[in-house]
Amino acid sequence: MELALLIDFGSTYTKVTAVDVEAAEIIATARGITTVDTNIVDGLEQALGQMKTHFPLGLPEFQHRLACSSAAGGLRMVAIGLVQELTVEAARQAALGAGARVLGVYAHQLSKAEVAEIDATCPDIILLAGGTDGGNRDVILHNARMLAGAKCGETVIVAGNKSAAEEVRDILVQAGKDVRVTENVLPELNKLNVDPARQTIRETFLEKIVEAKGLSKAESYIQGVLMPTPMAVLNAARLLAQGTDEEKGWGDLMLVDIGGATTDVHSIGDGFPTKSGVTFKGLPEPYAKRTVEGDLGMRVSALSLLESVGAHKLAALTGLSQQDVTDYCHYVHDNVEALPTGEDQWKIETAMARMATELAVERHVGSLENIWTPMGAAYVQHGKDLTQVPYIIGTGGVIVNHPRPGDILAGALFKPEQPTVLRPQRPKMMLDKEYILAAVGLLAEVRPTAALRLVKKYLVEINEE
Repeated sequence: MELALLIDFGSTYTKVTAVDVEAAEIIATARGITTVDTNIVDGLEQALGQMKTHFPLGLPEFQHRLACSSAAGGLRMVAIGLVQELTVEAARQAALGAGARVLGVYAHQLSKAEVAEIDATCPDIILLAGGTDGGNRDVILHNARMLAGAKCGETVIVAGNKSAAEEVRDILVQAGKDVRVTENVLPELNKLNVDPARQTIRETFLEKIVEAKGLSKAESYIQGVLMPTPMAVLNAARLLAQGTDEEKGWGDLMLVDIGGATTDVHSIGDGFPTKSGVTFKGLPEPYAKRTVEGDLGMRVSALSLLESVGAHKLAALTGLSQQDVTDYCHYVHDNVEALPTGEDQWKIETAMARMATELAVERHVGSLENIWTPMGAAYVQHGKDLTQVPYIIGTGGVIVNHPRPGDILAGALFKPEQPTVLRPQRPKMMLDKEYILAAVGLLAEVRPTAALRLVKKYLVEINEE
């Protein structure tokens, strides 16, 4: 029997999943409290202790022991580029696609105040882009000199104009920085090239960030911390969409992950215009795209969600007073482990999750702009057209534990009153009931077809009258 032990070192819990690879079945799950401040192994040992109850003869030998992590704040990055809509956005997409939490994005020449901001956030990695190949050199060189004087940001990945890359590296190396040079995230106008930067970010995460966050203490238990948890989830979504040589995937899809601090949205698909007469404008979107909304969370970010949505709107969805809604948001913000009790709290929880979904998806999908030409009215598309996506997958505690998860995911659907927002129109709704996605993304590294069969088996369709 070929077995895999799949570990997710989360910010609160360390989650462990044991899988029979050949049968594509979960045989045991457990979790322990993550303890980065003392010894991250404590949470893992706690989870493994729970798992032993499933194996009376003791834990079996696992041929694969793989892990991902979002502990200690996850992978924290800053992205810097030249033009906000071009190299800055390309750098941001590369960082998000690598599973990073993007602390800030900066355009044009860095100022002293902006360098001070970067020092204050103290990112694990700075991604420095700027200029197409053979294009503007001055800005990326200026920014390299400014970063040379930064107190934080020891590791810098350079993914900008290749004509300036060596000089940028020399400036930063002389300042004592650890510098990794990779391919330009935007080698030509309207040509996105984020995969090499994503791979470099992942390699840096493995080599340096694992040690910095104390995760190396778990190395004797695992074969390696392969990637940040969000990257594992994105890998699972991509695998499910594309399939393997042995098994067909589902095609384009969207994934909504609502957490206590953020709401993440992933989409797999080109997102090209689906209607005739629509032209695309702007930077091409990544095939595998991830966005993170830090103001839309159910606990840590409950107050910013309240501010973004408005107490009046949440109250209208619940039939309760604005004061009731406001009080509950303050309560869960101050008590992040609290679970809803009673009908009124469930109403507010549902309204918060639905609006988090609605706003996060609105920010993720593309939109249509009506313009006038000499030939009359025409439409220009910005971002991805996801109107024809056939699947939406929901994950995260509030969706997984909700008695009617479809009420939450309905916030992602196309709205006739917003016809220019390119949300999915008639997707099939699926639920990650077993929290399997991160584990699938890990298993895909060594047994992709088994991982695909596993995710297909454990995602369940949401059928609600």
